[in-house]
Amino acid sequence: MHKEELISLHQMLYEIKDFFEGYNPELKFSDYHSLKINPAQLHKSKMEHKYAIFVLGNEIANVMKDVEFSASGRISARMRELAAKTLKEMEYIQ
Repeated sequence: MHKEELISLHQMLYEIKDFFEGYNPELKFSDYHSLKINPAQLHKSKMEHKYAIFVLGNEIANVMKDVEFSASGRISARMRELAAKTLKEMEYIQ
């Protein structure tokens, strides 16, 4: 994916996060917030946005799992795997 496409996906997931936070203000998305990145930060690297997507996707899937959506447990596990892989790639590049 191109950086612009990743940022668009990041924005969509960010809006889903906002929806869930509005639905349940107790949700914190702490792993995502600890990254200190959001879709508006165009200066961040492609890898940083990619990593944020996987971390946010994992947290969204966990929230969905709690609401009993069917396949969200598998999605959460896969997002966690992809986040770990991307983090390793980021560390390798630096």
